[in-house]
Amino acid sequence: MASVLSALSNEMGNLVENSSNSIVRVEARHRMPASGIIYSADGVIVTSNHGVEIEEGIRIGLPNGETVNAKLIGRDPGTDLAILRAEASGLTPAEWVDAGDLHVGNLILALGRPGRTVQATLGVVSALGSAWSAGGGSEIDRYLQTDVVMYPGFSGGPLVEAGGKFAGLNTSAMNRGASLTIPSATIKRVVEQILAHGSVQRGYLGVGIQPVRLPDAVQQSVGQETGLIVMSVEADGPAGKAGIAQGDVLVTLAGDPIRHLDDLQAALRSDRVGKSVVARIVRAGSVQNVDVVVAGK
Repeated sequence: MASVLSALSNEMGNLVENSSNSIVRVEARHRMPASGIIYSADGVIVTSNHGVEIEEGIRIGLPNGETVNAKLIGRDPGTDLAILRAEASGLTPAEWVDAGDLHVGNLILALGRPGRTVQATLGVVSALGSAWSAGGGSEIDRYLQTDVVMYPGFSGGPLVEAGGKFAGLNTSAMNRGASLTIPSATIKRVVEQILAHGSVQRGYLGVGIQPVRLPDAVQQSVGQETGLIVMSVEADGPAGKAGIAQGDVLVTLAGDPIRHLDDLQAALRSDRVGKSVVARIVRAGSVQNVDVVVAGK
């Protein structure tokens, strides 16, 4: 038994040492630094948005001990991600694994570099779920909760699975009392959009809306009790161009039920920007389908 435990301990030590090559210190706030993950060899760093309080004079502590300047490329508060570019090259980018490959009970390590060296804490995956809305139209591709202790400065650091790949970025800002991880799929989507556009695009219809209860007959037809009534329409907006009018009630968008404002924000996700989707509306008591091209903003 002792030899088994010793071998396991050595493997975990090697895992931390290898992973440390892709973890940096982010000096971008007035108190303790946060951690960050090297996304690309040319200096792109992903970290937690709440760990970046300043936009000038950002410094990055590299794995080799060197400290370099960095600039903020963009941030997405909804997913608590910020993207920096360090004045460095030849870095070791993280290797990612889909969080969907994890299982509840899997052993994982949370790593951080709030100081010069990497620190680690061990835990298990305590909960896995489907995609969820973080508010403001932001969507996290998978719910991933662990029981790791988030020490000060660990936010922005990686969650590492037993094979040594990064499953996501740890944050203490999304839900008090729980250790949540932004999964790799969300990170890649947000980083690529910020690199391309400077921000994460959100879908936009150009309407003013509020919740409304549907008539009983319509409830039975559409299978839901509430929808969103259109109170105003921008003439040159996507909804206006599609023929959606004041008084129409939106009940689905791209097949997603729209019962509350949060439902619409979730349905207007970034991957639908520029695409034509079907909006199901109730007009004068009858259900109609309207094609609308989602704009971005």
